[in-house]
Amino acid sequence: MHGNVCEWCADEWHDNYDGAPTGESVWLDGNKERSLLRGVSWADFPVNCRCAVRNFYSRRDAHYNTSGFRVVWDGGITF
Repeated sequence: MHGNVCEWCADEWHDNYDGAPTGESVWLDGNKERSLLRGVSWADFPVNCRCAVRNFYSRRDAHYNTSGFRVVWDGGITF
């Protein structure tokens, strides 16, 4: 789902993918002052509406109406 809000990622910001872990592990040895966001929000240009778009803001304790997170459930019982 694109265009709702930019999504916070668990990884810290890195300028490129050199040394990135393989698999699904979180990459935490980057810039702790910047938090990684993927995608775009309702306030961005439609041309940027794709998950490959990477952005950063100051820190996770900064609040914006254009960023958020996605709740993920990994399985189990469905109702």
